[in-house]
Amino acid sequence: MNSDRIEGNWKELKGKAQRKWGDLTNDELDKIEGSRKELVGKIQQKYGKSKEDAEREVNDFEKGH
Repeated sequence: MNSDRIEGNWKELKGKAQRKWGDLTNDELDKIEGSRKELVGKIQQKYGKSKEDAEREVNDFEKGH
C-alpha cells in the first residue's frame, strides 16, 4: 500500500489505526488525515520510538491492510 492509498482509505483505516495505537486520540487521527509522515511522527511522539521503529510499524500496518 502506498501513501496515496492510505490517504484515500483513511476513514476506513482510522479505526484500525486507533486499535493498533490506542494512545492516539481521535482528534490526532483526524489531524493526520492519512498522512504517513504525520502518523510516523505521532507514533514516535506518543510511544517514544525511534523513527526507524515507527516506520517499521507503519509499514507492517500498511501490509496488513
